[in-house]
Amino acid sequence: MQCYHCGAQLTEKDFCTNCGADVSNFKKLISFSNYYYNQGLEKAQVRDLSGAVESLKLCLKLNKYHIEARNLLGLVYFETGETVAALSEWVISKNLRPEKNVVDDYIDTVQKSPAQLEAFAQRSRKFNQALAYCQQDSKDLAVIQLKKVLSDSPSFVQAHLLLALLYIDAGEWEKAKKEINRCLKIDRGNTTALRYLKEVESALKVEEEGRIPRRQNREDAIKYQSGNETIIQPVNRMEPRKNTGWLWALLAGAAAGLAVAWFLILPARIQAAKAQLNENLISVGEEVDRKNAQIDSLTQQVESLTRENADLTAQTEALAGADGQMSTVEALLNAAYIYIETPEDTEGLSAAIDQIDRETMENADTSEAARNLYAKLLEDTGTDLANSYYDAGYQAYRANDFDTAIENLQKAVTYDPENEEALFALANAYRGKGNRRLAIDTYEQVIELFPGTEKARQSQNYIDDLQE
Repeated sequence: MQCYHCGAQLTEKDFCTNCGADVSNFKKLISFSNYYYNQGLEKAQVRDLSGAVESLKLCLKLNKYHIEARNLLGLVYFETGETVAALSEWVISKNLRPEKNVVDDYIDTVQKSPAQLEAFAQRSRKFNQALAYCQQDSKDLAVIQLKKVLSDSPSFVQAHLLLALLYIDAGEWEKAKKEINRCLKIDRGNTTALRYLKEVESALKVEEEGRIPRRQNREDAIKYQSGNETIIQPVNRMEPRKNTGWLWALLAGAAAGLAVAWFLILPARIQAAKAQLNENLISVGEEVDRKNAQIDSLTQQVESLTRENADLTAQTEALAGADGQMSTVEALLNAAYIYIETPEDTEGLSAAIDQIDRETMENADTSEAARNLYAKLLEDTGTDLANSYYDAGYQAYRANDFDTAIENLQKAVTYDPENEEALFALANAYRGKGNRRLAIDTYEQVIELFPGTEKARQSQNYIDDLQE
């Protein structure tokens, strides 16, 4: 363990023997960080991936330079189908430790094939299309779309959960249970899947208890052999007899029995039937209430899952290149790759960053991992890019090529808003172009951002001249 202040190797003392800094709390932080890393590693080994993510995030919150934890977090994300989050963690890891980092192999495996990157983007588009079908109440189409996603990416946990939820909504409990079990094989500690499984098992138990056994069909005739003939005789029919006296006795007894039943037995039976009917109605009402409560619960879960994935939907729609050009996420990964491999290639890095849609990266719907990666690229390369564009823009301005000058100087100001020379040169280019309004606005920015400087004084003089 090294001192956070001077970098010297620490001893068992609570202070640095080299610079004297108090490192007692620092040692505790590192100890807790290592504890959460070991906990996350143990959970990942038993496929409790959700628990592993939580532990590894706590580890990185305490020590963001824990390379092994960051690499493992990327692997867990990749295993659950979250490719963009995995690549973001690996790129940050590569930036923190450029040499002797196993993450090089992970990045090469993902980025070596453009077709593979396109497959990842296609998977996100299909999943979001399934979500759109759910919102449009086209649940059959959503099921078909999710099956396509899972045929290409069997480890996509969110797709398994959404498909299981659709099966639950349709009352197909066995299919829902199969999808939930597939999800739990990937991530044993997924609380959402466990909650779904509890509901499904409860429904299956109720369904099993309410099942009525089917009656066996009785034979309605018997057959027997009489000499050379086969006789078929109905079971419940009596052969006619020539003596009909018994019939009158039977009718008289039936009449007496009917009278007794009508006056004594029937009222009691009717009362019992009414009581049974009331009990059945109460039972049915309770069952309806339970089903309604269950439907309300499932509806809330659908809405919750839809909200959780709304940012992914908006991000994917924004990132997907509709005209076949490189999508924003691919442009971001390409720029990060160039920065890692050839950081001295300013021209190539500039062209790659220009391909990134800045509005999309600044949108709150874009994932935090992608926005952090973009901010890190601008932080490390913005000044160099701004200087490069400033040089090109200033040369164009000196040659009276104001259109080219404005284009380059705008980029210089974008990448480095604190570049006084670039902002002042941009105002001059607007003035040379004859765009009086933009020239005045830009000169006012110089005065506001750099008050009391020579450029501010010159800007005020130019404003006075333009307003005459």
